[in-house]
Formats: sequence, structure tokens, C-alpha cells
Amino acid sequence: MQWEHLQLFSSNTVCGIYKIQLDTNRIKEKIFLANEKIVLKMCGRTCLTLQPKDLICACKYKSTKPSKDSNKPGDNTLLTPEWRSEYNCGRKFEPSYNMVPSDVTPVIVSADHFNDNTSSEELNAQSQIIVPMMWGMIPFWHKGDYRRHGLTTNNCRLEHMLESKLYSGPFRKGQRCVVLCEGFYEWQTTKSAKPSERAAHLLYMPQSEGVKIYDKSTWAPESVNLLKMAGLFDVWEDENGDKMFSYSIITFESSKIMSWLHHRMPAILETEQQVNDWIDFKRVSDEEALATLRPATKLEWYQVSNLVNNSRNKSEQCNRPIELKKMFDSSKGCNIKNKTLLNWLNVRKRREDQAKQLSDDESTTGLEGGSGTDSATSESDAEVPSKKPRFCDYKRSLREAALFNTALSADNASEKPQTCDES
Repeated sequence: MQWEHLQLFSSNTVCGIYKIQLDTNRIKEKIFLANEKIVLKMCGRTCLTLQPKDLICACKYKSTKPSKDSNKPGDNTLLTPEWRSEYNCGRKFEPSYNMVPSDVTPVIVSADHFNDNTSSEELNAQSQIIVPMMWGMIPFWHKGDYRRHGLTTNNCRLEHMLESKLYSGPFRKGQRCVVLCEGFYEWQTTKSAKPSERAAHLLYMPQSEGVKIYDKSTWAPESVNLLKMAGLFDVWEDENGDKMFSYSIITFESSKIMSWLHHRMPAILETEQQVNDWIDFKRVSDEEALATLRPATKLEWYQVSNLVNNSRNKSEQCNRPIELKKMFDSSKGCNIKNKTLLNWLNVRKRREDQAKQLSDDESTTGLEGGSGTDSATSESDAEVPSKKPRFCDYKRSLREAALFNTALSADNASEKPQTCDES
């Protein structure tokens, strides 16, 4: 390793001597590892706004279990997955435009994990169920408060999954799940910028023509193509026997489709076959299941506002394209300005109408005086309140007085002096 000593001078005083590593590759590696510790973790925000009744419609599937009369797979009839609400220590799923780790979100698992009654034909035909689970796996061996296990388990690195004491157990037990969302948010970390200034993007699956993922009026639950990510789940119990289901999303090195944005990406399951192979732990071996995890080939995205940086922001502005967000804000500002201007014009018009009415009343009163004498005052004049003096009236009276004085001086100057003829 090559090193060089550099002396720094300030006002002819030696400030210090620092070692500078000349191996630029090692420097870049150290900077990368340092940044990796402080940046937001991969896939740290998701968007899912569907209610349970709509979500199960969006997740209809073809059964992979054999039909009753033959050993062939079931027909093409679409099945609706069962929604199974676990207690989860009192935690419930709430749709949100900004899902964060520790939130409870729906995942798809094999019905065999809950299929105790093997004689039930309905359960035998059912191969998928949806279970709300907490994002951030809690190891089953943890003792005490489930919120204080001290581990970062939002994501599971595929490269170390089989050797991990945390993830290898659930994987070998077949506790594989599919995490559901309309899209996930990611920040661009491939360009140097402050964390608060990094561009946020929403990534989602390609949709049918006319479907805009940020505008729910353009799609129905049956027509939306949800984004599905491979994950692992575990079941933790407290001292009272209450269970908490929790999961972690599997990630690996980014492919070309996403390497411009982030150096890692979630294991996205693009086809129904991939989903079936990943969760069906009785039919598909561990090795075959791992083979289904491959980089996505089709993915769409757009930039969103940094509102998603704050986990408390849950509004629909979180998943809108940044252009629409700016237009919305500007139009909102214009509406406020237009409303203020309109109010000002209305007040001005009302004052002008009042002034006109007062002037009309004055002229009418002068015509109805009759005698034209100052001492004669009619009954109607006495009832009309005196007009409030205004500055413009004062100025007008001054101008009239000035004109009168000028005219009077001119008349006096034009008159010739009279002389007395003594003769």
C-alpha cells in the first residue's frame, strides 16, 4: 500500500500531518461502505392503498393443486385467496400511500401453513392465502418486547441467506412469502447528494393501456398489476402465547434495469408461475425455489416528491409524479391568489356602489328642496344621515376654492379705476 504525507499550512503554521491513501480504488470502496451504512435501506418504503376486499380481487390465481378426478393440475378457473387476519399482538393492516418498516402489510403464503383439516375439499383446492404481517422479521427465539430485538430485518440479502442464523431457519422450514404492493419507493444513491436531496422514485410493474398506477380512477382491483416481491416470514410468540407474524424482503445486486438508481434491488416475481413456485414449499424444493429468484426484466418508474422521506406523510401526493405534484401545488397557489383578488374586487365594487348611492341621494335632495332657501329643510332631508367626510371631498373643495380665488383676482384686475369729474 502506498502512502504519502501531506503538510497543511495556515498562516505559516503547521495545522497537521495527514496520511493520504493513493490507491483510489480502495478509497472508493471505503466511501461506498461508509455511505452504505447511512443511506436508506433498499426498499424502505412501499405503497398499498387497497382495502382487503379489493386486494383479494387483485390477487386471483389459478390453483396449482391437482383436481379431484385426476392427477393433472386444476383447471383455468381463477380462485380468490382467503384473507386470514391473525391477531399480531393487536396490530392491524391499514392501507397507506407510504408504508414503512414496522407497519403491518399483506403477504401471500401457502395455505399448507394453516391447513390442519386435510379432509376439507375447500382447503385442499385452496393453495394461496393472504396474511397481514409486520414488515421487519422478528426471530422466533427473541425474548422480551418484540419491538426491542435490536436487529435490522427489513431486507434479507440473498448472498448470505443460507448462512444466516436469522434467515436460514425460516427458509429451510419453507416459510416463504410474497409481499404485495402497488409499487415501492427508492432513492437514487448512485449520484452524490445529501440524503435529504436524493431523488425519490416509485417503481411498479407495467400496466394495461390507460392504467395510471397513481390514479385509482383509471383502474379497478381486477385490472391492476400489483408488484410482488419474494420474502421470508417467521412466527414469534410472547409469554401469553399471542403470535406475531413478520417478514423480510429478499434483495440482491441490481441488474441493468435498476443499477442506475440503486446498487441493490428486491427479488421481484414477475409471473404467476414464479409466485406459485416460490410459496409452494411442499411441491417445490429449496433449490428450485431459489432458481425462481432472478432480476426483473420489466419495470417502470417515475420520480416522486420527497414527501415520502417523512414516514408521517401518508397523503396521495406521495405516489404522484413530481410534475403533477408541482402542477397541483401551483394551481392551488393560483386558486388562493385568484380568490384574494376576487374578494378585493368585490369589496371595491361594493364601496363604489355605496359612494354612487350617496351621491344620487344628495342630488335628489337638492332637487326636492323646492324653495331653494337654505333655511328650508324637508322632512326627508332630516332623516338622511350626514355623509361621512372623505379626503377626496376635501381635496375637491380646495381645488374649487383655488379656482374661485383665481377667477376673482382676474375680474378685479380687468376693472378700470373710476375718476370723479369735478367739472
